[in-house]
Amino acid sequence: MKIAMLSIHSCPLGKVGGENTGGMSVYIRELGRELGKRGHLVDVYTRIHEPIHDQVVELGENVRLIHFKAGEEETHKLELYSHLADFTRNLENFRKENGLRYDLIHSHYWLSGLVGEQLQEWWDIPHLIGFHTLGAVKKAVGIGEGEPELRINVERKLVKDCHRIIASTEKGKEDLITYYDAAPEAISIIPCGVNLDLFRPIQREAARCHLGLNGESIIVFVGRIIPLKGIDNMLKVMAHLEGKQGIKLVVIGGDDHSQAEMQRLKNLSRTLRIDESVIFLGSVKQETLPFFYSAADLCVVPSYYESFGLVVLESLACGTPVVATKVGCAESVIRYGETGYVVPDNDPGSLADKISLLLSTPNGKPDFVHSVRASVAKYSWSNISEAILEEYRSVLKDLSTKACKGAEEFRV
Repeated sequence: MKIAMLSIHSCPLGKVGGENTGGMSVYIRELGRELGKRGHLVDVYTRIHEPIHDQVVELGENVRLIHFKAGEEETHKLELYSHLADFTRNLENFRKENGLRYDLIHSHYWLSGLVGEQLQEWWDIPHLIGFHTLGAVKKAVGIGEGEPELRINVERKLVKDCHRIIASTEKGKEDLITYYDAAPEAISIIPCGVNLDLFRPIQREAARCHLGLNGESIIVFVGRIIPLKGIDNMLKVMAHLEGKQGIKLVVIGGDDHSQAEMQRLKNLSRTLRIDESVIFLGSVKQETLPFFYSAADLCVVPSYYESFGLVVLESLACGTPVVATKVGCAESVIRYGETGYVVPDNDPGSLADKISLLLSTPNGKPDFVHSVRASVAKYSWSNISEAILEEYRSVLKDLSTKACKGAEEFRV
């Protein structure tokens, strides 16, 4: 199978935790590589976002990352809308020059969906889309940047025009139906996966020694530094926990674009008088994340909205329990009271109660760590990629069946 994958605004090789680089980038990179291992050919198209040596970069066996210009290097993702037509033409010229043909298009996020819609028309092949987040839901949550009507209107149109929508949770499917009147039969639910080779348990003391984080209880947050992630509430939680000595909150994520939000959070931590208990590390290499998850007593996901919440899987795969708000995959993945807790909202008191429970219970023993990791074994990228492939085959089969029926009707 030959697959054209679109990720216009977010390069799969970008630093995770940056403005445009989060779980979606990890998803595309891991899925592409897994499909490539199975012998399928995958071309991932994205925009030039920083100086690179080659337009085409090998991501893995049978997988290429192909860059085209779309705005300037520092262009805000909403501004990319006006550059999509040029990007699409450049992609089509590249395809023709190299004699490429694809069986289907899999686009990610609404901007890519627009490009995918045009290519769907030109190439006459099926178009699948994963939105990852929805503008209408973010608007309803009302935290952080406002969502433009342009995005919401485009998403509403895309759900009608594409051949299949892949949602990562049942709640994601419900949101598509509620906000965009999507046809339930057009939506398939396939969760995100986790790289179980990378995200693995490391003995806690060894991980702490490696990171220089010895002698204290550690809570870790991993994600982009934006208001939607609820980090300010986690700082308030630390104030609730300040009676307990020796607790450190390690905040991982952020880039040059998040400096203002980072400064706001640092100011808040000083106001709450917990600044000595909070470490803002910025982004770290993904290969280092297992050390932080393994070093921590728990991971916290205090978000107001997650389409999935890949951090939950990563932490559990490392054997570290999670306290999360009721977002994304949290309820379906976390085993309440066994591998962590899910709280109904972002109330700092509720979060503090569950965090205190985990901190008061030794959870670094091998049997516990093994049990936590085993709880997410089914989310291996091998399993998830096979489920995605079944969707690809299903869509291609449906279209083939319709084409045959149409031909029969024409002959009659």
